[in-house]
Amino acid sequence: MLTEPNTWKNPNTHYLKVLRNEWYKQLILLENLITEETMKFYEKKGIITLHLPVTTGSISSPMGRGSDSSPVKVNLQGVETYLADSMQFLLEYGCRLTEKGCYYVMPSFRGENADERHLCQFYHSEAEVPGTLEDVINLVEEYIKYLSKRILERMGKTLKENIGDISHIEKIADYKGSFKKITFDEAEKVLKEKYPNEIKEYIEYDDGWRNITRKAEKELIEIYGGIVWITNYDELAVPFYQKLDSNIKGTTRNADLLMGIGETVGCGERHETDKELMESLEKHCVKPDEYEWYIEMKKYYPCQTSGFGMGVERFLMWVLKSKDIRNFQLCLRFNGENILP
Repeated sequence: MLTEPNTWKNPNTHYLKVLRNEWYKQLILLENLITEETMKFYEKKGIITLHLPVTTGSISSPMGRGSDSSPVKVNLQGVETYLADSMQFLLEYGCRLTEKGCYYVMPSFRGENADERHLCQFYHSEAEVPGTLEDVINLVEEYIKYLSKRILERMGKTLKENIGDISHIEKIADYKGSFKKITFDEAEKVLKEKYPNEIKEYIEYDDGWRNITRKAEKELIEIYGGIVWITNYDELAVPFYQKLDSNIKGTTRNADLLMGIGETVGCGERHETDKELMESLEKHCVKPDEYEWYIEMKKYYPCQTSGFGMGVERFLMWVLKSKDIRNFQLCLRFNGENILP
């Protein structure tokens, strides 16, 4: 049986221990499978991959309301720029060049320190397609089910030997219909009914918005049998680029898929016009200067798109029933440390 190696605790010897640890041999096979099968999945749909730069002047999580990570600023020959935390904006750009949408699988960067749920550098499987939130939710569900089936077909026997019970993968591979969906309001109600005196351990309340905690994510996953969508977060709890939902006042057309350790996929419908975008930037206290090109794209080439991002390591944590994402680094990368190789 595989056990989590925790070799990341000693960065100086990690690379040597990797070479004699079965965990990492299985990890790279799974990572390879995700890359290969993602390409096959999108090829059948006519959704194309884009080759994109890792630097950007327009980060998707600026230091404003609703941002969920800190930007990573770098200096390249005297010019300050950022390492991308997401390629969403460029995928939106690509949607204006393609008929059915575009995707990529490549690293993204976070400014915070790593912990059991977050890496400083992680692999991101992102896609953007013409259409609505419902369209992209359907795409995500099809993608997750497809990956689960292919994992069982290609590595099911090995996984059973290595982790024992693989019924969680079998359940998703054979899942009929759509995954359970609840709104944020409904999630809050469920948690309040179950934990009336401890609700602040599950819901964070700030000035004008709410968010769910890690503890709440785990609880909701258990309540709903291992997987659930949370939709319609408060407008100021998510970044500026998410479209408002006209049916539920003060909320956005977004959804997070909770499975495994917590949020594994985040998706949303984007603003279609420059007017909507400008209003949202102002509400989120984000200066429009670095997003002028994005605003003009919406003005001159309006297009309704929706997209998602899946943390590959988080998905693999679910596959291997892991509790610590730091065990999913072949080569360690921690902010503020120079680690070789």
